[in-house]
Amino acid sequence: MARLERIAQIETPDSAPRYELRVRRHGPADSEFEIWQMPAVATPRVTSALRVAGLRGRNLELVEHRVLKKLSQSGIKLGWNADTRKRGYTLSEDLALTLGLLFRTLAPMRSRNNMRAVAEGIEVMGREEAAYWLGMAMHRKHPRRVLMALRYLLTDPRR
Repeated sequence: MARLERIAQIETPDSAPRYELRVRRHGPADSEFEIWQMPAVATPRVTSALRVAGLRGRNLELVEHRVLKKLSQSGIKLGWNADTRKRGYTLSEDLALTLGLLFRTLAPMRSRNNMRAVAEGIEVMGREEAAYWLGMAMHRKHPRRVLMALRYLLTDPRR
C-alpha cells in the first residue's frame, strides 16, 4: 500500500482544528475525495485521524467542478505524478466544513436536479450554518435524519 503524500499549502494556527483533504486515484477517471479531521491542540478528544466525509463515483463527478473551483480559490492545486495514487492537502476550517457537509449530504442522493439544488444551497451557506449542520450530522444519534431534513429544506420547490 502506497504512503500518503502530504502537501501543506495552507498554514493553520495551532489554536484551530486541523483538517486534511485526501485525494485517492483508483483509475483514470475514478477519484475519491475525503475530508479528515487531524489531531490538534484545539481538539483534544481527536486522538487519531477522524473521517468527516467522502465522495466518489458518479456523485463526485456531478459536483467535481464545484469542488475544484473552491479548492483553487483557496490556493490548492491538485497535481498528479504517474506514480502517485494518494495525496493529502491541508484545508482551512471553513473549506473543510463546507466540503464535509457537501460530501455527507450528496453521498446517498441519486436525482441530478436535487443534487444540483443541494450543492447550490450549501455553497451559499454561511460558516456558522454549515458548522451547525455538519455538527448535527456528525454527533447526533440519528445523523441520517439530520441530513434528510437538510436535503428537504434545500430541495423544497416552494422555497
